[in-house]
Amino acid sequence: MTAPTPPTPPFRDPRTPVAERVDDLLSRLTLDEKIGFLHQFTPGVDRLGVAAFRTGQEALHGVAWMGPATVFPQAVGLGATWNEELVRRVGEAVSAEVRAMRARDERVGLNVWAPVVNLLRHPLWGRNEEGYSEDPRLTSAIATAYTRGLRGSHPTYWRTAPVLKHWLAHNNETDRDTASSSVRPRVLHEYDLRAFRETVEAGAVAGVMPAYNLVNGRPNHVSPYLAQHLRAWTDEELLVCSDAGAPSNLVDSEHYFDTHEEATAAALKAGVDSFTDHGTDSTLITARVRGALERGLLTEADIDTAVRRQLSVRFRLGEFDGHEEAGAFDTPEHRALAQEAAEQAIVLLKNEGGLLPLAPGSRLAVVGLLADECKLDWYSGTLLHRSTPLEGLYERFGAGQTEFAEGVDRVRLRTSAGTFLYVPPAGDDAPAPADEGALDPALLAGRTDLPPLTTDATGTELALVDWGEGVLTLRAPDGRYLSVAEDGYLRASADQPGGWVVQETFRLEPHGDGHLLRHTGTGHHVAVTADGVKVAASGGEVFALETVERGEEAVARAAARADVVLVVAGNDPHINGRETEDRTTLRLPAHQERLLRAARDANPRTVLALVSAYPYAVDAEPLPAVLWTAHGGQAAGTALARVLAGDVSPAGRLPQTWYADDRDLPDLLDYDVVGSRQTYLYFEGTPLFPFGHGLSYASFGYGDLRAEAGDGSVRVSFTVTNTGDVTADEVAQLYTRAEQPSVPRPRRELLAHRRVTLAPGACAEVSFTVPLSAFAYWDVAHGRWRLEPGPYALLVGASSEDVRLRTTLTLDGEPAAPRPVRERGLPAADFDEQSGTEIVDRTRESGDAVTPTADKSGELLYRACDFGPGVASVTVEVAGEGVVELSLDGGPVRAVLSTDTPTPGPYDYVSLTTGLAAEGVHDLRVGLRGPVRLAGVGFSA
Repeated sequence: MTAPTPPTPPFRDPRTPVAERVDDLLSRLTLDEKIGFLHQFTPGVDRLGVAAFRTGQEALHGVAWMGPATVFPQAVGLGATWNEELVRRVGEAVSAEVRAMRARDERVGLNVWAPVVNLLRHPLWGRNEEGYSEDPRLTSAIATAYTRGLRGSHPTYWRTAPVLKHWLAHNNETDRDTASSSVRPRVLHEYDLRAFRETVEAGAVAGVMPAYNLVNGRPNHVSPYLAQHLRAWTDEELLVCSDAGAPSNLVDSEHYFDTHEEATAAALKAGVDSFTDHGTDSTLITARVRGALERGLLTEADIDTAVRRQLSVRFRLGEFDGHEEAGAFDTPEHRALAQEAAEQAIVLLKNEGGLLPLAPGSRLAVVGLLADECKLDWYSGTLLHRSTPLEGLYERFGAGQTEFAEGVDRVRLRTSAGTFLYVPPAGDDAPAPADEGALDPALLAGRTDLPPLTTDATGTELALVDWGEGVLTLRAPDGRYLSVAEDGYLRASADQPGGWVVQETFRLEPHGDGHLLRHTGTGHHVAVTADGVKVAASGGEVFALETVERGEEAVARAAARADVVLVVAGNDPHINGRETEDRTTLRLPAHQERLLRAARDANPRTVLALVSAYPYAVDAEPLPAVLWTAHGGQAAGTALARVLAGDVSPAGRLPQTWYADDRDLPDLLDYDVVGSRQTYLYFEGTPLFPFGHGLSYASFGYGDLRAEAGDGSVRVSFTVTNTGDVTADEVAQLYTRAEQPSVPRPRRELLAHRRVTLAPGACAEVSFTVPLSAFAYWDVAHGRWRLEPGPYALLVGASSEDVRLRTTLTLDGEPAAPRPVRERGLPAADFDEQSGTEIVDRTRESGDAVTPTADKSGELLYRACDFGPGVASVTVEVAGEGVVELSLDGGPVRAVLSTDTPTPGPYDYVSLTTGLAAEGVHDLRVGLRGPVRLAGVGFSA
């Protein structure tokens, strides 16, 4: 007799609703199996036929860390396209490559950690390249498009499951795991949450990754905002994946909890579902979870909640239905899309005298440190194809029409013994580089299969580049960079600087009549030993730097012979501005300033092309033409050449403000965009180039503006006409400004945009429907959004400053009302203005308090407080020690409350009460003196 076929478990039956399937599978897992699901690398459950799974596949602008893949422009470059449809297609291509690569390599994951929606608030942020824009609406529009492409178009199953990075208010690498972003409620709701919210609400997001930093004194990995905001925006189960090592940071660097069991329990209960910690070793995390269970810090229900969210994502990916999608890899379509994206990302910043496009037959000098480079970044795949600016121009104009001068300083390093550093030849039988498809580039060690440097009587001429701040690279004649491997020896072994700890950068430190050469990766000096040149923990060789040729000399010669000079300048994404390292200035490195000046002095017809991950403050005044593009991936050079030649009219637009000087910038850790007037929304100075700026080879006319309000929205339409003689794209932008605001509002704020393609003489009608909620602001007096009635300017144009059309609409709304302080008290963080304070955590779990910053003296202002028919006393809730002073309407201090002795800890609050007679509506000023934490103020009759 044939044994009966066992029934299909409900979790295997695709006809069963997903929620029931998840619950069924969850009920079949043992507690130990469920605990195993909490680590990034989840083991399989063989008895149920459940495969192993890992969260996390980097896919910011192509599949990263898994070897060769199509490399698209950096995220900030995709933001510069202002083109959601293009970015959606890029996302589709990336997700198709994820599926194709997974079919041949099971290490490739379907839970992709992309895109980054952190706002580019401060241009010195080291990871500027990873975000889309300083504006939350543009960021959200681009991120939504990318996630839709990553999700795919299947009606049931997701091609990949995108996770947004990095929640929340994360825009600094300096002390990134210990610094706290002080984010007042208006900035939280109007700025930082907005980019995440609109993308999550669009429905193609599978999860979120918390950032390393703290917000208002509390680590993001235990943030109550995950429950209060993130998970309130959607009915879908969202998977929250920790950033790498962040769970351990809660104890080890942040000292927020005393034990890892407490930290793990708090993160899990706050909403973290997958712990990325200690690489592939899950034993430490699972032991911490078991310890938390034993101590009663967690329940099995808490674990079930996290596992349910993980399973929900895996069901959406079709894992339990045998769903596979046939991916596509390095197709002609993907190559063409990479080129199209690179072309659309190029921004023409200045073009006077019609120098661009280049006249046919022009003799070109292509110079600069980035002229023959196609740089990758930390989140790039390995290039399948490569196109540098020089290669693109050779291809487009011919090598005979183009002369090249890199502009490196050519040097020799002489030892105290009179010998010189010598790079031995690698030899024809040198092994090929190691496989670049390692799961984590941080694990790639330097090569030791090449001969180390030695010294001899003549030495080797090295190419020296100073990348700024004294950080330099040295390159051998064969193009290999000097690098230090784990054995400490120097070799010419690297194709490019790179790795988590860059081993190819050095510093020259004056010492006596020469210089010590310090290796930045190890911090040790370079020494000459009997068996080769190596880094040493003590001592170091004193080198004399002999310059064979200055880079500007070669640049000047080439520039003088050309009709037009193209200077290609910018950054190496692994040096001076990258993950773990913020920049210190907007200026170009001095080496590149020298090259630019030499080219300009030799030939006034000099074009500057900036290829960089972030803005620069350059002296554009004497230059007839300036362009900018982010590192454009595999087709960067071809794209730049086509734009320079006029084959493509540039139409990229700046996704962030380009400031003219470092003095225009706020402190890197000042997150109060309203109070310190940051980004184009509030900046009152004159930018070098404004948000939304970008020129074209065509010209465009705007007209026929119509606007009306009704049915909960504002409808705006206008026409755009190509008045030039070439087909080109225009990016039409709609902004608003509250004309009679009762609180500080943006100078102008992007409401909508559209990129349109127009032939010469063609006209297009552009229309937008904007919800009235887009005109609202966060009313701290009442803790909610409010649309203020009154006139609102509608501004239409080609950038935030290039306004072509304007009109004014008067909108109905909710009139302002005083703060009802007698009824709801006064939460300390709900101030209208402040000076010398920061917001901190009220408790480890939730709530805010306010405390003075380093000088221990701060001021808070709360406008229009309604005391009603009268109050007789005031009570403050405080912790720590110090004095709280209250005054009305700018008058003298009316009440002083002081803690006689410090409270036992920062979360041990006491209530202090004193008399205060007030009635009617007044502005209340609160002074904080000493290390006191103020949670709130209450009033009673």
